[in-house]
Amino acid sequence: MARRTPRPSKHRRRLLPTGLAGLAAAGAAAYAARRTADLRTVAPQLRGPSLYMPIGIAHPAAIRPFRALSGMLDSDVADGVGAQSRRVHAPGGHEAGVRVYDTPHRSGTTGALLWIHGGGHVGGIVGMDDDLCSRFALELGVPVVSVDYRLAPEHPFPADLDDCQAALRWLQENAAALNVDPQRIAVGGQSAGGGLAASLAQRAYDSGHGVCFQLLQYPMLDDRTALVDDHGVRGRFMWTPRSNRVAWTAYLGHPAGSEEDRPYAVPARRTDLSGLPPAWIGVGDIDLFYEEDLDYGRRLNGAGVPCEVHTESGMYHGADSGAASPSMVGFRDRMVEALRSPIGGAAHA
Repeated sequence: MARRTPRPSKHRRRLLPTGLAGLAAAGAAAYAARRTADLRTVAPQLRGPSLYMPIGIAHPAAIRPFRALSGMLDSDVADGVGAQSRRVHAPGGHEAGVRVYDTPHRSGTTGALLWIHGGGHVGGIVGMDDDLCSRFALELGVPVVSVDYRLAPEHPFPADLDDCQAALRWLQENAAALNVDPQRIAVGGQSAGGGLAASLAQRAYDSGHGVCFQLLQYPMLDDRTALVDDHGVRGRFMWTPRSNRVAWTAYLGHPAGSEEDRPYAVPARRTDLSGLPPAWIGVGDIDLFYEEDLDYGRRLNGAGVPCEVHTESGMYHGADSGAASPSMVGFRDRMVEALRSPIGGAAHA
């Protein structure tokens, strides 16, 4: 007769799940304790329960879920602003989507803004910036064109930059029909979109179709940030060093921080910044991109390019999106004001 394997006692069966649950609870408690300590670096008005949630791209396989999440971040178009979608021709027979925001009562010739959304080159949608783009259009009295560009890793560099350049050329070539002064067209963007705006400003200048200004909202400028082991208190919320490494690798098609000599792939790698349009850079002091953004601003000023750099204390990456705190309202007010002189049109009641 075969010998029966003794079954665990009821007592042991009760201990096993209890032990695993205890380990899980201990891990969760340790994570919460670390997160609570990290939160002390965040400005009090920007702290909230959502910062306890791990958000990011820990592995290339997480890009699709991240993209799906970012695809649900639609915002609202401001009252008094219309938004129309169009298609523009891009290299290789591709058509890029653009969304044009404008007010029906705009009159006369004004400047314009080409806007590029964020998402780490691997996510994001035009609709996530409906509120911001329509605010630019309303408060500055200018049309705003936002680009629906292709995403990595399916479409690595230079696909998204090609789409952005196609949108810029469309705006420049149709300036008269849009009542836009082609000499008063600025580019701007958030996060990866800010990096694309910086690259586009470089490419447009080199091609002889330059822009008048670049508005860079905590821009993603330098893949070599991925080589830094210790960022101190920076990069612990929303956009982390691991997310940055995965995203840059997907975009460039090789490990972030390795040799890269393709022009415009990494805007911070350009050695000569002279001749580029004036810039405004805004970034929080606990944002992962803080050091690379400040360095780019210093280099622009050193090359004779006027660049205002605004640092927001206790602000993490993306903290202004949907935030109603006075500091974040003020941060976005600064963006509007930075654009007023180079492209602003007539004020609207």
